[in-house]
Amino acid sequence: MSKKRAWERRDSEAKAEARKYAHPVPSRTYIRQHLEDLGAPVPFDGLVDAFDLDSQERRGLGIRLKAMVRDGQILRNRREGYCLVDRIALVTGAVSAHRDGFGFVIPDQDDVEDVYLASSTMRELMHGDRVAVRIRGHDRRGRPEGSLVEVLERNTRSIVGKYLQERGVGFVVPENPRIIHRIVVPSDAAGRARPGQVVLAEIETQPTQQTQPIGRIVKVLGKPTSPGIEIEIAIHAHGLPTEWPPAVEKQVQRFGKEVPAKATRGREDLRDLPLLTIDGADARDFDDAVFCEPTPSGWRLYVAIADVAHYVERASALDAEARNRGTSVYFTRRVLPMLPELLSNGLCSLNPKVDRLCMVCEMRVGRDGKVSRARFFEGVMRSQARLTYDEVAALLFDGDAKLRRKHARLLPHLENLNDVFRALLAQRRKRGAIDFDIPEAYVELGEDRRIESISSYERNDAHRMIEECMIAANVSAARFLGRQKIPTLYRVHDKPTQERLRELKAFLATFGVPFPKVKDLQPRHFAQVLERIKGKANASLVETVLLRSMARAAYQPNNLGHFGLSLPEYAHFTSPIRRYPDLLVHRAIKHALSGEKPGRFAYTSKDMDQLGKHCSMTEKRADEATREAIAWLKCEFMLDKIGEEFDGVITGVTGFGLFVQLQDVFVEGLVHVTSLENDYYEHDPARHRLLGTRSKKAYQLAAPLRVRVVSVDMEQRRIDFEPVVPKVRSRGKQGRAAEPGDRPRRRRRASRPKTGRR
Repeated sequence: MSKKRAWERRDSEAKAEARKYAHPVPSRTYIRQHLEDLGAPVPFDGLVDAFDLDSQERRGLGIRLKAMVRDGQILRNRREGYCLVDRIALVTGAVSAHRDGFGFVIPDQDDVEDVYLASSTMRELMHGDRVAVRIRGHDRRGRPEGSLVEVLERNTRSIVGKYLQERGVGFVVPENPRIIHRIVVPSDAAGRARPGQVVLAEIETQPTQQTQPIGRIVKVLGKPTSPGIEIEIAIHAHGLPTEWPPAVEKQVQRFGKEVPAKATRGREDLRDLPLLTIDGADARDFDDAVFCEPTPSGWRLYVAIADVAHYVERASALDAEARNRGTSVYFTRRVLPMLPELLSNGLCSLNPKVDRLCMVCEMRVGRDGKVSRARFFEGVMRSQARLTYDEVAALLFDGDAKLRRKHARLLPHLENLNDVFRALLAQRRKRGAIDFDIPEAYVELGEDRRIESISSYERNDAHRMIEECMIAANVSAARFLGRQKIPTLYRVHDKPTQERLRELKAFLATFGVPFPKVKDLQPRHFAQVLERIKGKANASLVETVLLRSMARAAYQPNNLGHFGLSLPEYAHFTSPIRRYPDLLVHRAIKHALSGEKPGRFAYTSKDMDQLGKHCSMTEKRADEATREAIAWLKCEFMLDKIGEEFDGVITGVTGFGLFVQLQDVFVEGLVHVTSLENDYYEHDPARHRLLGTRSKKAYQLAAPLRVRVVSVDMEQRRIDFEPVVPKVRSRGKQGRAAEPGDRPRRRRRASRPKTGRR
């Protein structure tokens, strides 16, 4: 046995590194400690010599150092020496650009404030770049202002936008408003692109203080009016992966279309258990199945989840691509799956009447809705049926006789599920969880892939039933891994900030809805507000504002609980086909079931911290991409409605105007302050209104407002409205001109159809 080198003896993570890699190198922790001990920058060759590395290990060290620079843990100075960032008082992080030209550095360190970057600094940066900056002072608003020290990583390598020409010079105007540069395209780099087309340009030269970025057009996506162009724009604007690497396709081909008998050995056989899936009518991947039976003290609830971890092995090409994607992205009529379809719609999908491998959470639920015990195990199952939410609602709650006869064999099991759901729901309300029930916009496309209609899509009790079963399994997974002390990703939801809470209280005051006066804010205080507004005309709007006041949920290894659900621990276990964090949770559970010690798990808490940040980013990226695609479709939908009038409701009040959402079609637009009646208007943020200084005319949040569509800007995804001024009818005889002092005849306002189910 070869003698251990100094770093192998001293590095506390050396054993974990040896398990992960064939040619292990010092861990990040040890490298940072080594640089700390030396107290001076060290060149690459100096580190290789100090660690006594061979040629293959030298390559591994280079990859690790590059990753540490990218993540802001260390910095490579102008003399090619590696040094600690905190030793030279720098802030590292990602650039967040603003459409007005300035930007911010979002620090890697949690306890550091965002750093303002002036527009002059942003000339050589792009949204998403990773940088190191030095604090040089504070701007006029008191924000720390930074000067650029080093660009650690360029993260914008391609741009989607409209190709234009001016005086023979070609350039691409990015669709993403955060990309403030125009990409210059030399004449020999334009390919077959024509002015006005939407293109994908690859950046060959990054911007500097003196020059704009230079690029080459690599793909023509089509005309701005081409069907489906909104998805292409969203995909390329947010850098969403669409192609499977050859190594992934090669790996997937090794899987068959059926589960082999040898894969079922050693697993608990649930094929005779009447498990069934309940999903949306348009779902194609089914990753959860449920079954419930009564017990003397309550119920035994099974939640079976597709065993994705059996197929997606850690550190494989398939795993790397799943991690890169982070989540499946669902556009209207198109899905970018996290896993290839052979798995997502095939082997890992719990399709009816076929054998499938699964991870099972078996729970004992008391009549009070509390889970007293939970057991996890690997199983093999065969789904008995694939039902939709609407079918289950019709079976259980609408008493559809035809469906009840068709599914008579499954009906007792569905009724058991309904019983356990009622108990879980009662417990949810007892602990004070927040239950938002905001109708969602459902977009219906025609054969030409253009919007035919926009309607309200609301959850029914069948949705809630499955949701409560999944929440119970997720909580059980978090508790299990917490007891086992195995690093994992928790789904963390923090309390609202004090600033957002103050704004919320001021908003509620305009409706005469008091927010409870408390020192220790709890979810039940929000639930109390929701209960007070239930059934009122503006309930949907208040729910929306309450939701906006919430912090964004994230993935991290430190368990801080889930504020919205009022739960002390929560993890995502139930959707490993479409979410990478769930796959990590499955791996952690499998490690615990194997009897291995927590210290021998393939991931450390630091690994999970990095993975949590990445998964939170990919989730946000997917949300932004799908939201922008829908915004494009809505603008396109309104193009032929310019000049038409609609009833709407004021959903936002700012100094520059009013945001109005049209009733029934879920389209929002802006009424600019200059289009209001001839007056000067002052913004009253406390009362959420614009008030005319002369006329005292008030435009109040949540007030109805009839508007006319004035313009639609596809590039900015913006729709402009103007208020419709009602015609004044005189009280005199027909044809007589109204005289001073005449009052307009009062007109009975037509009743508006109620939105939602309130």
